[in-house]
Amino acid sequence: MKIKVLDTTLRDGAQSKAVSFSISDKVKIVRLLDELGVDLIEAGNPFSNVKDREFFREIAEVKLKNASLVAFGSTRRVGLKAEDDEALAALLNAGTDYISVFGKAWDLHVSEVLHTTLEENLSMIRDTISYAVSRGKKVIFDAEHFFDGYKRNPEYAIEVIRTADQAGAEVVCLCDTNGGTFPDEIFDMTKAAVASVGCEVGIHTHNDSGMAVGGAVMSVAAGAVHVQGTLNGIGERCGNANLCTIIANLQLKRGYEIIAPEQMERLTPICREVAEITNISIGGMPYISKGAFSHKGGMHIDAVMKLPQTFEHIDPAVVGNERMLLVSEVAGKSALMPLLRKIDPSIDRNSPKIKEILARMKELEFDGYQFEAAEASLELEIRRILGYDRQLFDIERFRIMLEQDTVASDPMTGYSTAFTKVRVGDEHEITAAESGDGPVNAIDMALRRALERFYPSIGRLRLVDYKVRVLNSAAATGAKVRVLVESTDGVDSWTTIGVSSDVIMASKKALEDSIEYKLIKDRSKTY
Repeated sequence: MKIKVLDTTLRDGAQSKAVSFSISDKVKIVRLLDELGVDLIEAGNPFSNVKDREFFREIAEVKLKNASLVAFGSTRRVGLKAEDDEALAALLNAGTDYISVFGKAWDLHVSEVLHTTLEENLSMIRDTISYAVSRGKKVIFDAEHFFDGYKRNPEYAIEVIRTADQAGAEVVCLCDTNGGTFPDEIFDMTKAAVASVGCEVGIHTHNDSGMAVGGAVMSVAAGAVHVQGTLNGIGERCGNANLCTIIANLQLKRGYEIIAPEQMERLTPICREVAEITNISIGGMPYISKGAFSHKGGMHIDAVMKLPQTFEHIDPAVVGNERMLLVSEVAGKSALMPLLRKIDPSIDRNSPKIKEILARMKELEFDGYQFEAAEASLELEIRRILGYDRQLFDIERFRIMLEQDTVASDPMTGYSTAFTKVRVGDEHEITAAESGDGPVNAIDMALRRALERFYPSIGRLRLVDYKVRVLNSAAATGAKVRVLVESTDGVDSWTTIGVSSDVIMASKKALEDSIEYKLIKDRSKTY
């Protein structure tokens, strides 16, 4: 059975407090969603802002293979004719075959927010949809607050969706706008809705009670054939239903047809690319995060290597992900072997080097290192023990100078200057860099500037995340800190680590590892 998917990352997802899309961002995401194979992309409200209007003009030039664009807006305003409503006119002129129109399904909102009668609200829905259909549009009606409305006045909530159906809507979408309805309640109310209309029924859930995905899945079980959500679950307040999880759950667990198998294999890379554009973390998300198929306990690792289904509910490759075996103080040989063979395919499980590596890992973790969060530094440490350290560069000297601008209007204004001397082979390079963003940024700039002369590919390297954690807070300002640096070259991303009681030295170690990993990755096909 086919389930249609409407992605609202660019509309409802854009209402997240941490998200602000440029027009270029939106175009990139549309292309990725089309590649993933979603049916509909709700791209914004052409009446609400200039950016969305400009986006609809620009996206009209993009040819999509799988998806159709949807413009979003509301029913006509109270007391206006549909043909006289400017917002509706903008919606109809957006250039999309589909439009999504929301209207009130909760009588409380009708009386206390719209300040109109229940009959006028029905007329607004009827007039808007019938007028849009007469203009050749395919209409999706979002029954806002349907579930809260049904709990308070079930007859009226059902009358709202019947009115939309009779006016010509192709889909009536039941919205859990407040995100507070439990999945079993959504199941029962969706069944009642499906029995009351002849058009398709959809579901749109929010995650305010942590049940958005469960509610969407249960709605489909009750007869909904259209699902709305956002990639990575972004959205207002606690977010929307996460389409990455819904798509995988419905297709892989329940047997519904949503996207092609080859598109399912693109789920992880596409969701990660959208997360990068959105500038959010997807750590811990089902199916698509690095941790989704990661294993740390030695017994777990041993079992999953022998028989994957012992600790994995699906093959990670089905969704384009991969298994991660985390080397730590609780892991053993089984965790090391895939990584060791990646570096040296000839290494034997009984090699004495393995004991040496495990002992070194435990020693470093005792000092505060955490290699499950810094896979690149782990690879570098193993290479050093195995004798594969190429010494691509050496930092012979570096110095940091901090200055405060006492005449600036902001008393916290300061500058950091980093001086560094590096050696590559028999050649040296001395470079300085100044930054108003702190000493770590200055070190990063100086190091890359010095090494770029020898290794031009470093010009593509950039930092995407920087974290500092105090390990022994009882030591106050003398505490040891752990620094994690995430880097990317636009193709891959990796994390490196440094630990010291001096945050500058810990940062230098993480930055140095990041650059070294990039250079080895470029030079070795085994990386």
